[in-house]
Amino acid sequence: MTIDATAVAEGLLATVPFARTIGTRFTEITVAADGVRAVAELPDDPAVHNHVGGPHAGAMFTLAETASGAIVLAAFGDQLHRATPLAVHAGIAYKKLAMGVVSATATLSRPAADVVAELDAGQRPEFEVNVVIANAEGVTTGEMTITWTLRPHR
Repeated sequence: MTIDATAVAEGLLATVPFARTIGTRFTEITVAADGVRAVAELPDDPAVHNHVGGPHAGAMFTLAETASGAIVLAAFGDQLHRATPLAVHAGIAYKKLAMGVVSATATLSRPAADVVAELDAGQRPEFEVNVVIANAEGVTTGEMTITWTLRPHR
């Protein structure tokens, strides 16, 4: 599948104003034979800092959830005419103090074709997107898993 990564990033940031508010920017969105991947960054901005000078937990949650949304649009954008993607559940673990610029790298937990096959079979598929949050040195500062569904249009 070929995607326009710029269109995915611009479309997501246009439809999710809060992601723009915290300064989210995408550095990568790819769909390849071995999977789907999106990387988003949160700049080191005092407007989103917490009491210790790093990015606020809510900003990191938003960054990771936004990266997961890019995965969903990249992998399933061609299904939007028949299903609406919705986040069902999210869990985050803050592993280390994050300081400076942080990035969120999201990956789809299973092949997109398997999810589409469930949709084709009349099911409401659920799938996970795994996200690793890291500082500029590549040290993992958090991990998040978001369960998404493709809710068929009625």
